[in-house]
Amino acid sequence: MVVALTLPRPSGEGGNVRVLVHAANRARALTRLRNLGMRAVYLRGNAQPPTPDEVTAVLHHPDGLLWRCAPDRAAELWHPIRALLGGT
Repeated sequence: MVVALTLPRPSGEGGNVRVLVHAANRARALTRLRNLGMRAVYLRGNAQPPTPDEVTAVLHHPDGLLWRCAPDRAAELWHPIRALLGGT
């Protein structure tokens, strides 16, 4: 299952990010994000389901966790989640 969420930036810089998570189910997707320090993440409905391009991107990434700025910029590529959280 692929879960897509639009969240505020964890660093507090302003703006939103679109996060894609590949997991066995919705609960595990939330657990993966919470384990990374995103404690205030909740799923409420399915207002913005993942597009086919987003599903393809996350399924082909080894970590199964990607992000990019929201609203989407056509030229921006997907980034690994560690780049959002301040890792290398």
